[in-house]
Amino acid sequence: MTDLTRPTTQLGNLDLNLLVTLRALCRERNVTRAARRLGVTQPAVSASLSRLRRHFGDELLVRVQGAYVLTPLATQVSGQVETVCAAAERLFATGSAFEPAASRREFTLLMADYPATVLGPVLSRLFADEAPCASLHLQLVRETLGRDVVETISLVDGMVSPPLGHFRTPGVTSRPLFEDRWVCLVSEGHPLATAESFGVADLAGQPWVVPYHRDDGYPSAAPATRQLSALGIRPHIAVRVESYRAVPDFVAGTRRVALVPDLLVAALPGTHGLLALDCPVPLDPLAEHLWWDSGRDEDPAHSWLRNLVARAAALLGP
Repeated sequence: MTDLTRPTTQLGNLDLNLLVTLRALCRERNVTRAARRLGVTQPAVSASLSRLRRHFGDELLVRVQGAYVLTPLATQVSGQVETVCAAAERLFATGSAFEPAASRREFTLLMADYPATVLGPVLSRLFADEAPCASLHLQLVRETLGRDVVETISLVDGMVSPPLGHFRTPGVTSRPLFEDRWVCLVSEGHPLATAESFGVADLAGQPWVVPYHRDDGYPSAAPATRQLSALGIRPHIAVRVESYRAVPDFVAGTRRVALVPDLLVAALPGTHGLLALDCPVPLDPLAEHLWWDSGRDEDPAHSWLRNLVARAAALLGP
């Protein structure tokens, strides 16, 4: 039987509220947390889960070693239900006036933990002040996104990321948010910390901690290693981490070095015993942009969100 002849389920025969419950269950992987997210009782979510299990002929959520996990089928449909719910929310918001103070809409933003750490607190306060009934879903992702970025952006309200060549494609719009400078992070006892001056050659021989560095070729698309490559440095990478916030932990108390954004060092509490040194030569600034699906340009709610993110970035200062 082909896809064209396979029987389909009619929307009129479905309780579309189950889509919202399915999305919450896939996100939370827990009935109690899903109920709390939806603002309903746990028995209500349990009843909906039973109906979903009957519909799909699958358990969807199973207990494994004391924790609940998604079944392979649930993992498969989790991405689809996000797409469907996001499309439905955009459909019913189209053409309507948007009042942030009264809205219960959920907005989804993707970003790495560096912009989340730097921009997040200001964005959170503005969001809470202006849209107290709305919700914000912040997804932390790898900064080295693949070439399916257009599809990724179409599934969310926006993504904060440095510009890459394959981002500049039809259907994707962006606006600059803020720039940051790179600094060399070392422990207080590191020889570079007490040197009167140091150059690129001194950095080249150091063991490095690098965030988001792929191990399948050089140079990597990661922002820090792109900067090192521009300096002619092919670093000895002692530690690779999938997080900007984790970098100081693997520099502290060692002879390792890292390139990190200056605003991140200022925002992190756990940098005691570390020093941020000026780089020996000027480096290109790290520029963060907001990217979104061009089809949402005229959505009043999305326009408000874009302006909110831009205002938060403007409050960061130099």
